[in-house]
Amino acid sequence: MSGPLADFLFEIGLLKRYKRTGWLVAGVADPESIADHSMRTAVIAAVLAVLEGANPDRAALLALFHDTQETRLTDLPYLSRPYVTKAGNEEVTADQTRALPDVLAAFLGTAVGEYEGKASPEAVCARDADKLECLLQAVEYRSQGNRNVQPWIDTSLAQLTTDTAKRIAESALETGCLDWLARALGRD
Repeated sequence: MSGPLADFLFEIGLLKRYKRTGWLVAGVADPESIADHSMRTAVIAAVLAVLEGANPDRAALLALFHDTQETRLTDLPYLSRPYVTKAGNEEVTADQTRALPDVLAAFLGTAVGEYEGKASPEAVCARDADKLECLLQAVEYRSQGNRNVQPWIDTSLAQLTTDTAKRIAESALETGCLDWLARALGRD
């Protein structure tokens, strides 16, 4: 039984190597990986859930697994959507977990289904975390000199639904991405 588990974990490791392709379209020379994105998204989901009265553990879990299907689909940029028909994330997850123990496959399938269903408060927080993380990353790339990221900022901002995520986004757009460092060092 450990072979399929190791296989699954090696497959998930691809997310550390696959780059977020939207940033390549924007001209970012060395964009974040899908795993980089998912890690901060999970942290943001927990933060949003605490402040929105949802379960932070569940929100973080949903965010952690929200892009695991990209081991098989890759990170298709929005530009490709009119030309590519892809399987739903629930279907991809079912294929990824087919050889795993039933209890684990059900656990992962339920998490992905909840995220995709957008109905629970935790799914709402995880989805907002995905958009907020993209906005934060765009602000960081903009501060590094990339002038092509404004569409990512605008789109992400427009898709936020929770009050907390909207407030954080507004704050992020008003400050520099390293202002936190001056405050941490007591130089504000």
